[in-house]
Amino acid sequence: MGDTDDRSGAGRGRRSKVVRLIEEYGLDSVGEKLERLWTAEEDRRSLRQLATYFNRRLLERALERAGVRPLEGEVENTYRLLADDAENADRTRVRRRLERDGLDVEALEADFVTYQAIRTYLQKHRGAEYTPEETDPIEREVANVQRLRGRVDSVTEGKLEQLRSGGHLDIGSFRTFVDVRVVCEDCNTQFDVVDLLERGRCECSE
Repeated sequence: MGDTDDRSGAGRGRRSKVVRLIEEYGLDSVGEKLERLWTAEEDRRSLRQLATYFNRRLLERALERAGVRPLEGEVENTYRLLADDAENADRTRVRRRLERDGLDVEALEADFVTYQAIRTYLQKHRGAEYTPEETDPIEREVANVQRLRGRVDSVTEGKLEQLRSGGHLDIGSFRTFVDVRVVCEDCNTQFDVVDLLERGRCECSE
C-alpha cells in the first residue's frame, strides 16, 4: 500500500495501529495529509484534531463499504455521538442505525485511534517532527504528567531495589505502577488524570 513505507525503520518490527488501519481501510493518501497538517506553519492541526480527522475517515469509509451515502455533516455528527463515552438515547439510536446498515459498530469503535497513536505513526513511521514555540495545552500537560509519572515510577523502583539488596525489604520480583486519579466532587466521578485530559471533561457537562 502507498502508506506503508517505513522511513524510520520501525516497519521492521510490529506495525503501528495507524499503519494497519490505513491498509485495511484503503486510505493511502491519509498518511501524507496527516503529516502535512501536523507540520504546517499556518492552520496547523493538533494531534487530537488529527485523531478526530482520522477516525472520521474510518467511519466514512466503513459507511461507503456498507453502501451508505451519508448526507453532508452526517459523518461528523455520527462520530461525535460514537466518541461520547456516556450512554444516552442519541448514541444508542445511532449505533442501532449503523448496525441495521450492516456495520460492526464494536469493531469500528475498537479501530478508532487516540492522539498518541497518531503521534507514534507520524514520528516513528513517517519520521515527522514538529517543535512549535507554543504547543496544544492539553498535549503539553499530558506529556508533563507522563514524564513526572515516569520519574516517580523509576525512582520508586530504584529505592525498592536498594532496600531489597541491602536486606531491608523482603520481596520477590515486582513491578511498580503510578496511578494519579482526579475526583470531581460535583458529579462524583473519577478518572485517571491522562484520561481526563484526553477526554476534556468530567460528567458534569452531561
